[in-house]
Amino acid sequence: MKKGIARRAILRGAGVTMALPWLQSFAAKGSANGFPKRFGVVFLGNGVNEDHWGSEGSGEAMKLSKSLMPLDPLKNKINVIHGLFNKAATGQGIHPAQTGSLLSGAAIKKGPIIRAGITVDQMLASRIGQDTLQPSLVLACEQPMTGYHETNFSLAYSSHISWQSPDSPVPNEVYPSLVFDSLFENRGALRNISILDRVKDMAHDLERKVSSTDKAKLDEYLSSVRDVEKRIDGMRKAKDKAEDAAKHHNRPVFSMERPANGLPEDLREHARLMCDLIAIAFQTDKTRVATLLISRDLSAMYYPFLEVREGHHAASHYNQSDGYERITRFHVEQFAYLAAKLEAMREGDGTVLDNSCLMFLSNLWIGRKHDNSRLPLVLAGGLGGTLQTGRTLDYTGETEENRKMCSLFLSLMDRMDVKLERFGDAASRLERI
Repeated sequence: MKKGIARRAILRGAGVTMALPWLQSFAAKGSANGFPKRFGVVFLGNGVNEDHWGSEGSGEAMKLSKSLMPLDPLKNKINVIHGLFNKAATGQGIHPAQTGSLLSGAAIKKGPIIRAGITVDQMLASRIGQDTLQPSLVLACEQPMTGYHETNFSLAYSSHISWQSPDSPVPNEVYPSLVFDSLFENRGALRNISILDRVKDMAHDLERKVSSTDKAKLDEYLSSVRDVEKRIDGMRKAKDKAEDAAKHHNRPVFSMERPANGLPEDLREHARLMCDLIAIAFQTDKTRVATLLISRDLSAMYYPFLEVREGHHAASHYNQSDGYERITRFHVEQFAYLAAKLEAMREGDGTVLDNSCLMFLSNLWIGRKHDNSRLPLVLAGGLGGTLQTGRTLDYTGETEENRKMCSLFLSLMDRMDVKLERFGDAASRLERI
């Protein structure tokens, strides 16, 4: 045990290790206030429909706009923040320059040598990642791009929001089956056999040793894993089929169009499964840091289920349209889904969401103008009671010095016991947060 954190049970079977959620029966005495704090980011590329993005008031009286309505059931657990921006990403050109330093505040570099800055998620992972089996999860629902933008910035800046060093983005994992396998250390020839079948004897033995409350919690958790595993199975088969096809055509699988590359054709299925995997990772303390890029900058994603004909990037050039509002709201729905999953996971007297901070963020405000003078931003969760929630915080009338994204990052890192004198372009904490 470290710092009074509750012990967690582990189930092991042939080629698999299953970490379990916090159980009262295994809690260390006096550990009630020692739950881990988690940080996650959900990213939407190319901005929002600004006509339908707004909030006012606090607590039960908070009023959310159309695009933010998916968060209404959780409005006491969120902060909607207006007016913050990333100074280094303004005036440098469109798209890659507006994205490459979104979570770092660094000045990025043109030309063949990429250079950005370590991002807030990876700064946290470098400081607290040693307490978990995986320092972080870096997930995406869309493959990265290669080459260069017309502004002479690498498209790596548009494809990655998480950077472990100035010259190295963290590779995005886009295949849910590989994320699942990493969370459960599922390996070898038995990967096609249910992990629950391989740990069932240990699970039955554990159920006899824990309280009735913990038994119900354990049953609920195992059922949720079973549900995810069933959905993963089809995606694993699609991925294997895609790899065989890629070998036949002598080309890398990532160069193939979706769904020939093995990724789900329906983004709804892909995004929800990635959210479920993050929720499991946070619940079982496999990691405390995660990012999910649902649609990257310059996204090529299509949304037939939203009755939008254009691809994401093209639609963002008409961001005041009803279609783009539906795209915006769809992304908020995924964020709300993840937050609600964490809220439903009990942890002591609170929930996993109470001990987390999830951030919804885009690289632009107005797509048709490529305007990033302010950024759409929502936080969910209270970081173990250190972050007040249920508020609208408006910084639009403040000076540039008082509305820096990096000041927010410093404030959040403080609450996760990572103390820095400076991060990106900020040396002071965000006021009122």
